[in-house]
Parts: sequence; structure tokens; C-alpha cells
Amino acid sequence: MRLGIGIGWRPEIADAVEALPGIDWVEAVAENICTGHLPDSLVRLRERGVTVVPHGVSLGLGGADRPDPGRLADLAARAELLSAPLVTEHIAFVRAGGPRTSSPGLEAGHLLPVPRTRDALDVLCENVRIAQESLPVPLALENIAALISWPDEELTEGQFLAELVERTGVRLLIDVANLHTNHVNRGEDPATALDELPVEAIAYVHVAGGVEKDGVWHDTHAHPVTGPVLDVLAELRSRVDPPGVLLERDDDFPPAEELAGELDTIRATLDRAAGDTKRPAPHVRPSARPGASTPPDATRDRLAAAQTGLLRALVAGGPAPQGFDRRRLGVQSRALAAKRAGVVAKVAPELPEILGTGYRDAFLSYAATRPMAAGYRRDAMDFAEDLLIAGRPADDAARRRLTHWWQDRAGARPPRRTTLLVRAARAALIGR
Repeated sequence: MRLGIGIGWRPEIADAVEALPGIDWVEAVAENICTGHLPDSLVRLRERGVTVVPHGVSLGLGGADRPDPGRLADLAARAELLSAPLVTEHIAFVRAGGPRTSSPGLEAGHLLPVPRTRDALDVLCENVRIAQESLPVPLALENIAALISWPDEELTEGQFLAELVERTGVRLLIDVANLHTNHVNRGEDPATALDELPVEAIAYVHVAGGVEKDGVWHDTHAHPVTGPVLDVLAELRSRVDPPGVLLERDDDFPPAEELAGELDTIRATLDRAAGDTKRPAPHVRPSARPGASTPPDATRDRLAAAQTGLLRALVAGGPAPQGFDRRRLGVQSRALAAKRAGVVAKVAPELPEILGTGYRDAFLSYAATRPMAAGYRRDAMDFAEDLLIAGRPADDAARRRLTHWWQDRAGARPPRRTTLLVRAARAALIGR
């Protein structure tokens, strides 16, 4: 199916998206869509014939556990509500711990890379097949950006994606910004990845901006698209005419005319590269492991232990697992905490209003010992509880405002110090 040129729909730029010329389709974060009531902007776009594709971020198909049936049902419901031609998700894990490791569950609040190993591929393929059976439309999976690399990987990104497609028939959502990110952060050549992956399986393409800091590329989706990312888009277009190309922007939204200018630049890049068509290099697909269609529990257990160890190091102050770059782990850990603070400020804007300039430092101090376990809204409540337990903020008026905010949402008396003791014990268990 031809999608054309699109843009990521976000509530903050809904009016601008509706007014942009030449928009053929939009992509909306699936978890931000309420099945009981579509935003008016999306209703109007659909009435105009604009295709809307739900883009999931929470399935965690690269995790050790099988996909959660409830999350799959929610994604299926959004696809049907939007009459979407396909749904998309990520090749990533987003949580770890739990019964398989006999440890508390941990949430990353972010897409983390799957080790490119045979074990991880076996688990991913089964998870993808489960998802495909539960969804009413085809599924496409996105390659993610990564600050860190797993030790002892057995496959390149292109090889990993090629075998995933061969074994499951899943489509691909190729993010050229993520290919550039992995070039800077992990030394992986985007052209080699494009040569190795099956470009005929591409459903559509993401283009997004980022920024380099201290030799690390941060895939922010909050900066303009850069020349190197457009170069990767041109490399891809020289190999295949993708059915769709979409501009992503998730924060620090520019004026509508700047978004329109970026879309024009993307169109011009595609047009120029179309005249420089290359014959795609034959990608050599590694042979699938015999009998690996249903991985044994031991395979999932090994992956669970590895992912839990990494996530503990990133969000719970755990030790760095053997073989990882400690400096990169530190960069990723700080990035996760900063993102968490930013998202909590969005879902609970009253908190930075009450705490003022002290919000960020207070939240980062809380996050250093309190990993997220149940989503950002619960995280905001837990943060407020911790402050109140500790008798903070020091200003009496601010503390009363925070108490009332917490009571309005919890329907209970302010938390007491016994709660703090229970949480301290839980934090100690997580950090072991």
C-alpha cells in the first residue's frame, strides 16, 4: 500500500498538522489514543481521507516474556478504531524482572536494544508470531537507536532484521535517523545495514532529528533533521522506493512553517535520490537455527536474566553487567532519568509548578533510588509521596498544595513514614 509523505501526529501540533499542505497520512502513538473518544483533530483528518497508523511503544516484543494479551488487545482495538492498514511497534525491550527472574518488575520508560544473538532472535520471532496472530492488520517493526552495545553479539543489524523477516514475514519500519545514531554510537555503517536487510519488506520510513554531545548521538526527536540523516534517507531511496516516509517530532515543536520546510527537504531528498538508483546488494541471510521456532523456557530465562541485569544497572543503581561500556551505561542511565523527569512533568504539570526550580533536582534524586514500576502517572504519585514522607517541600504553603494534589488523586490521607520503610526494603531488593 502506498502511504506517501506523512508526519507524526501529536496533540501539541494537531492544528499545524491539519493545516500542512501535501500530507498524505499521519502516525499517532497508540498508547495516547483513547478507544472511547478519538481526538477531534484525528476525526477531521480521517474524514478528509488521511490515513492514520497507530504506532505502539509499550509491547516490548524483544523482551524475555511473551507479549501481554491485554496490550495486544488494546493495540488491535486502536487499529480497528482507526481503520488502519497496518500497525507498527519496535524491536526493543521496555521492561524486565518479574516472576521469570524472581525479582521485582522494572520499567525502562524507554526503548532498549535487544542483543543480536541467536537466543534473542528465537524469542523475538515467537513473540512476533504471537502478536501477528492477535492483530487484525499486518505488523511492521522499527529498528531502534541505541547508546549502548551488548557484548558478544552474533549478528549485524542487517542480518538480524533479514532473518526476522524471513522467519516471520513481518514488515519493517526503517528509521534512517536510528541508522545514523547507531553509526555514531556503535560504529555501524548505515550503507552496510541497508545492503544486508530485505528492502522489499519496508512498509515505511521514519526521519527524525537529534543532536551530538560529547561524541554520543542523542536521538531526541526534538531537533531539526540533519544532513547526515538525509544522506541515509538518500542511500535507502537509491535502493528502493519506500511506500511511505514520515517526519517525527516529539518535543520542542517548531512553528508550522519549519515543519513544512523539513517536509519539503525530505521530498527533495527523495526526488534527487530517485535518479541515482542502485541495484540492492544481495543480502546473505544467515541460516536459521534448526528447530528454533519455539524457544525453550531456558532460552527465555537466560534472556530475562541478562535484560534484568542491564535494566538494574540503568535505573536501579545496580552493578554494570560484564562486557558493557561503563561510560556508555552512565550516559544512558542519565538520559533515562532525564527523560523520566520530563515525561512526569508533562503528565503531572502541577508538580513542577508546585516545586518550582527545585523540581528537576528533586525528581532526579528520587529516581536514583526508585525505579519506575508501573508507568509515568503512578511514578508521579510515588514521587509526591516520597516528598511528603520526607516532610518536603520545606515551604509550608507548597507542602500543603502538594498534599492536596496527592489527596485529590489518591483519595487517602498523606503517606506516613511506615510507607517509606516498606519502599526502602523494596529498593534494597531491586538493587541486589
